[in-house]
Amino acid sequence: MNAPLNRTKRNLTIAKAMAEAIAEEMRRDPSVLVLGEDIGKLGGVFGNTRGLYEEFGAARVKDTPISETAFIGAAVGMACVGMKPVVELMFVDFFGVCMDAIYNLAAKNCYFSGGQSPVPMVLMTSVGGGYGDAGQHSQCLYGTFAHLPGLKVVVPSNAYDAKGLMLSAIRDPNPVVYMFHKALQGMGWLGTVKGAINDVPEDEYLVPIGKAAIARSGKDVTLVGLGATVHHALDAAAELAKDGVEAEVIDLRSLVPLDRETVLASVRKTGRLVVADDDYQSFGVSGEIIALASEAAFPQLKAAPRRVAFPDIPIPFSPALERPLLPDAAKIAAAARATLGKA
Repeated sequence: MNAPLNRTKRNLTIAKAMAEAIAEEMRRDPSVLVLGEDIGKLGGVFGNTRGLYEEFGAARVKDTPISETAFIGAAVGMACVGMKPVVELMFVDFFGVCMDAIYNLAAKNCYFSGGQSPVPMVLMTSVGGGYGDAGQHSQCLYGTFAHLPGLKVVVPSNAYDAKGLMLSAIRDPNPVVYMFHKALQGMGWLGTVKGAINDVPEDEYLVPIGKAAIARSGKDVTLVGLGATVHHALDAAAELAKDGVEAEVIDLRSLVPLDRETVLASVRKTGRLVVADDDYQSFGVSGEIIALASEAAFPQLKAAPRRVAFPDIPIPFSPALERPLLPDAAKIAAAARATLGKA
């Protein structure tokens, strides 16, 4: 569904785009409801449920006690009996106390029931560091959830995709983990990356789950990112362009299903690959993308692929220790130059 060409443009933050998408689905489908900590009158710590309580009331926008095990488990049960819960895990780091409900119930129930009992729920959760919030509130853990069969995983980098992916996620019969990066939300107290705020149609449209986007075209090197690292990659591409290097930037948008075809087409064209991921370096998305390129595009590779990721250590509390470890445009540009033999 495409938006009309003749309309007034409006720029939204990811937080507003998420809230708008959820509201639209709640109006369209009475089985959709929202639950989580502080998602009611407060409108969510990250602003993604603002206005919902005032419009739909406490019956469909439920503030829960501080027990992730209880309300994530309740969401799974609701989904199994025909409702469509959108449940917020405030920080992805809290997954440890409710992982059984996510992995052994939500992810596997459709398979275990032979397709007779799908779990149409959306688990939305914040990710990302850079705020001195330490190891309990700063992780991404993209690879952790992408590794678990039965879950779909999406990571929007801008408001347009945030709305379209949320609409697709709510309508999907499978459990979808919707991971939003704090640096992109548009909350004043967090700051935001300007590129995450973009034009969002009021009209209904869907961004398909499992389809990457080419954020910038190029022919010399492929830069792959997701969420916040898409913007780092775009900044790196702009810097590389000053040296005459045309970098192509791929925004994965979805981790599961992974759009392997778009990534491979780009790598086969450029022959060089850099993957930027603010999750931990080992056993994650960056390694999966590099393995994909090595297995399916090896003859076209002109240099060894490189990755820019967070080192395999707990995230420090001290900003002076944390910030130098985070991926950024300079690190991505340096990795790209290394593939070009210009380091």
